[in-house]
Amino acid sequence: MPPSPHQSTAAATPSRAVLRAAAVASSWILLAATASAGPIWQVVGGDARRGLALIEAHGCVACHTVPGVRNANGNVGPPLTRFGDRTYIAGMLRNTPENLIRWIRVPQSIVPGNAMPDMGVTEAQARDIAAYLYTLR
Repeated sequence: MPPSPHQSTAAATPSRAVLRAAAVASSWILLAATASAGPIWQVVGGDARRGLALIEAHGCVACHTVPGVRNANGNVGPPLTRFGDRTYIAGMLRNTPENLIRWIRVPQSIVPGNAMPDMGVTEAQARDIAAYLYTLR
């Protein structure tokens, strides 16, 4: 039955503000659920446990703060906290497994003269390190 001309339809139709608030609340719930999930990227052939050990062995901790790594308090390079949530690597490469593996192996070929040296990391080691970094969310 249609409302009479004297009845308001406002109670039956949500306002834009209510709809916007519902959308924001839904986004926060989705963001919270995503943040607590595992790595977004899976690195084929990568082992996060080996990656953790390799980060220590290659001396990454001298330049980076790395969650989960003892004495990783470096401040030359950026902290690697929440690396798995980042959009870019080195501020210019999309954060994908292929780009990250390449950056870990040969950062000087990507951005010559940057502060990160080529450390002689093999392809397999870079996969393991990348697998660990993607767990940092």
